Amino acid sequence: MNNLLTNDIFLIFIHFVITFVFSLGFLMTAATVLVYLERKVQGYAQDRYGPLHYGPGGILQSPFDVIKLLLKEDVKVGKADGIVFRLAPVVFFAPVITAFVVLPFSPYLTAGALGTGIIFYVALSSIDVIGVFMAGWGSNNKYSLIGGLRSAAQMISYELPLVLSLVGVVMVTSLLAPGCIGAHPNLTTCGVGSISFTQIVEAQMQPGAPWFWFVLAQPLGLLVYFICGLAETNRSPFDLPEAESELVAGYLTEYSGLRWAMFFLGEYGNMAIVSAVATALFLGGWSGPGASAVPWEALFGHSAVAIFFSQVIFNIFGAFWFTVKMGVLLGVFLWIRATLPRLRADQLMRFAWLFLIPLTLINILITGFILLLPIGLVAQLAVSAVVNLILMLFMIFGLGRLTGVSSKGKLPKWARDGRTVGSAPVGAVGARRIGAPVAALSAAGANRAAPTPTDNAESDLAETAARK
Repeated sequence: MNNLLTNDIFLIFIHFVITFVFSLGFLMTAATVLVYLERKVQGYAQDRYGPLHYGPGGILQSPFDVIKLLLKEDVKVGKADGIVFRLAPVVFFAPVITAFVVLPFSPYLTAGALGTGIIFYVALSSIDVIGVFMAGWGSNNKYSLIGGLRSAAQMISYELPLVLSLVGVVMVTSLLAPGCIGAHPNLTTCGVGSISFTQIVEAQMQPGAPWFWFVLAQPLGLLVYFICGLAETNRSPFDLPEAESELVAGYLTEYSGLRWAMFFLGEYGNMAIVSAVATALFLGGWSGPGASAVPWEALFGHSAVAIFFSQVIFNIFGAFWFTVKMGVLLGVFLWIRATLPRLRADQLMRFAWLFLIPLTLINILITGFILLLPIGLVAQLAVSAVVNLILMLFMIFGLGRLTGVSSKGKLPKWARDGRTVGSAPVGAVGARRIGAPVAALSAAGANRAAPTPTDNAESDLAETAARK
């Protein structure tokens, strides 16, 4: 037994099993709880009760729904592509479970050996779009295909600003990563930045500034990342792939039973992943009162058993604070769905390509320039935070007035009248192209002789003869 406890391979295996079981149980529990909370939040927002009849406050409604979906008949349309149709839910759901393993709920409840956590997360999030497109294509249904194509275009478009919004955090870790602090910094990581979730969380827990979370240095990054997370998870106001008013249920139209539940569970799992990544990168991860081993070791002592219990309590507190911060962001998910209307497809794509991507690139350039200035660590972080806050306020308040873009989707005056084709504006050319057929039809209608009473009488006689 002592040999097993000192065997590194055995300890790594136990670590992986505990992390995987915790992640899977957390995913299932979080999805069930989120379904109930979403119904309640929307009920209160719309002056309704929400779930009410099963259990106190309707709390048993979601477990009953899970049982119903497990027992429901699995129906497959006859002309669907059987292999693609059946594989789509698996391709969509598998990356969700895998991504949960690398999320740093606490120093122990994460795959700490993975030093490329951000790259791994981005790679897994790119696989979901394949499952969605497979669902639309394999269903052999026009509504499903349109929903799948919409979702593929949307998820690919918003993947770019989502990744770019995280670059600022990686750049800040080049100054605050654990290898860059002290009299003898680790030159293999210092000045480069870290893409490990664990190291980024530790960089936000400096002894001199334990509450300097990266949201203070990169508030724009958090805002852009969260907006892109809404689009990546197909949540309101970016839920066009599942627009019930026009596409029935989008790529889920032909699914039922357990396969539909896998897509449903994957959507709420992606919500939890987006919130968890934002918590780790911007909100300090597991940092919080009691989430440190030092006070507990001072309380219980430094024996082997005391250190073990100190680590257990420390990880429990860390997982608690991480879950609380996740819960706040998930509450914003639910709040937005009950508040904002759905965007049009052109508004959605224009917002990603013409606004978010240029804004994140500008943020990267400005952050890099500030971090290269020889003004000291504190001044670099302060100036970077102020400039980032100004960019965020510009994003919220100034863009519409500067460019003329409105929430109604109207083109600004410079885009509507400024572009020319030859010597005439594009608007005039378009008007001539559309106006010529309309004018011709109007002239033909005006030149046509109006019917006379005699013509009407003859028509009535011919109709009566046809009836006889």
